[in-house]
Amino acid sequence: MSTALSPRRNPVSLALSRSLWVGIRYMFTYLFVAWGLFAVALIIVVGGGLLSLTLVGLPVLIAATALVKGCANFERARLRAIDPGPVTGAYREVAGSRAVARLRTAWGDPAIWRDIAYLFGMLAPLWTLDLGVLTIWLTLLAGITLPAWYWAPWQTIHGMRYHGYQLGYFPNGPHGHPGYGFYIDTLPKALLAAAVFLILFLLFNYVVVATARLHAAAARALLRPAEDPLREAKEVLRRPGPLSPFIPNGHG
Repeated sequence: MSTALSPRRNPVSLALSRSLWVGIRYMFTYLFVAWGLFAVALIIVVGGGLLSLTLVGLPVLIAATALVKGCANFERARLRAIDPGPVTGAYREVAGSRAVARLRTAWGDPAIWRDIAYLFGMLAPLWTLDLGVLTIWLTLLAGITLPAWYWAPWQTIHGMRYHGYQLGYFPNGPHGHPGYGFYIDTLPKALLAAAVFLILFLLFNYVVVATARLHAAAARALLRPAEDPLREAKEVLRRPGPLSPFIPNGHG
């Protein structure tokens, strides 16, 4: 995994490191980019599928594969920003001049289906994961600033107006019963809450970096060329054996 997302730092160094902010940028932009790529690719693929009942749909489906490749290459470019290792797609060359042959070659390429698996299949889990982690991270970050604005929120209960920020459930105000949690209505309470949020924020940064690493690993696994499961065995067979020096040339 790339050193750009390395969590091997103390909490304070991690908060100020490039790893954290690169990971946040990668996940934050995915929240918007993913839906754009999904919408564009879905429209052209579904449209081409519907038009495939006529001859007009054949070139549309061929163009759809080029669009899917373009969307996947855009994600590969984003991935290279945090993972310097090469991530390229190994696509088959479209052979033949007839539309049917080109279509069969294009949609029979496993690399295209790996791109589709990432662009469509992984959208919901990765988007939900990124959104959840970033929401918690932003909440903790906002909690650190409580001393600056704890007094601004207010609510009216039984004709009385109470100022403060509540962490919990206080249906009868900060001093009423029942009340569960921590009602922040003074500066000392706000400072105490901010200190707790700061500790949680520094620790949660490890979760943010780990999530970005997980997302990048999923993207790399699907957007890189598929590995041959027999590659290692083939390499062993190609290597000279222990008896090779004793076998005359030309006599296997």
